[in-house]
Amino acid sequence: MEPLKNAYNRTFFNTFLKAFKEVQPTTDSEKFLSLIFTAQWEKHELKERMHHIAKTMHSFLNPDFRKAVQEIKQLIPVLQKHGISGGYEYLFLPDYIEIYGQDYLVESVTSFETITPFISCEFAIRPFIKQNPKYVMAKMTEWSFHTNLHLRRLASEGCRPRLPWAMALPDFKKDPSPIIPILENLLNDEELYVRKSVANNLNDISKDHKDLLISFTEKHFGETEPTDWILKHANRNLLKQAEPKILTVFGFGNTAEIDVQNFKINTNKVTLGDDLYFSFDITNNHKNPLLIRLEYAVYYLKNNGTLSKKIFQISQKEFPKYSTHILQKKQHFKPISTRKYHFGKHKIAIIANGKEFDVLEFDLIE
Repeated sequence: MEPLKNAYNRTFFNTFLKAFKEVQPTTDSEKFLSLIFTAQWEKHELKERMHHIAKTMHSFLNPDFRKAVQEIKQLIPVLQKHGISGGYEYLFLPDYIEIYGQDYLVESVTSFETITPFISCEFAIRPFIKQNPKYVMAKMTEWSFHTNLHLRRLASEGCRPRLPWAMALPDFKKDPSPIIPILENLLNDEELYVRKSVANNLNDISKDHKDLLISFTEKHFGETEPTDWILKHANRNLLKQAEPKILTVFGFGNTAEIDVQNFKINTNKVTLGDDLYFSFDITNNHKNPLLIRLEYAVYYLKNNGTLSKKIFQISQKEFPKYSTHILQKKQHFKPISTRKYHFGKHKIAIIANGKEFDVLEFDLIE
C-alpha cells in the first residue's frame, strides 16, 4: 500500500499552486517547490510534511497573520473551483492556523468556520482550547447548533479528551463536564457523521469516568432512535466489559433463561495462518422473546505465559421464546501487524449477555 505521505508529490503541488497563485499572483512556483523538496523531504513522515508545507506557505502569504488568514479563506473556494473537495492532504491549512495563530485567538477560531467544511480542524483547534477553554468551548457550543454538519462535528470531535493522533486535553480528562452540554445538543443530529463523533467522545470520557457515561446513558436512553444509536456505540467498551448497569439499560440483563450447549471446536491444534472453526447452540428458555448479546472471547497466550482476553461480537438481537439456534463461526489466526502470536495453549469461550458460558482449550502451533 502506498504511504499516505506520498500524496505530496509534484502533481499535487502543481495543482495546488495553480489555485494558490489566484490568491497570491506573485508566487514563484519554482521557488515554492525548491523550498518544499529539500534534502530532508524524503525523511519526513506525514505530519512532518504537513508542518513543512504550512511553514513553506507562510513565506508566500501576507506577513500580517490577520491578512494571511483572509487569504487562506479566499483560497478554499478557489481550490473547490479547481475540483478539489478537501481530503487529508489539505490538513496543512488548519495546521498553518495552529502554528502561526496562537496570538490571534479570535481570528484563528473564527477561521475554522470557513476551513472546517473543506478540511476538518479537529487537530488544530485543540491548542486554542487549552489556551482559552471558556471562549473556545462557548464557540463550539454555538457550532453544535450550526446548519453545517462539519461544524457540528467539529464541536464534538475537537474536544474529545482522547482524540487519536492529537494533542491531549488533560483538563477534560480530569473533568469532562464542559463537554457534556455540547454532546447533549447533538444527541438527535440527523447526520451519522456527527453522531459517530458524539459516540466516540462519550467513549473517550468513559475511559476516565465510567460512572458519568453510565448515568448519561440511563438519563437519555429511549428518548429517540438517533440518541439510542449514539449511546449503544458509545458504550461498546462497557458492553464488552459486561458492565451490569449498561447491559440492563440496553435490555441484555437476563442470563438465567439463556443456555449454551454443544460448544465444539473443529480441532484442538490450530496452525498459525489457519482458522479455528467452532459451533454452539444458544437457547432462550424464557416464555417471552429475549434480547441476547452474543460474543466470544479468545484468550491469547502472552510471552510471559499468561492469557490476554479479547472479545469479538457475534450479534445482538431478539431471540424468539423457547427457541434454539445453532451457530457456526470461525476465528482466524493469520499473522497481522497488530498482534504477536505465541505458540502454546489458548482458550475460547462463548459469552451471552455478559456471562461467560462454556470454555474450550486449543493449542496454536507452527
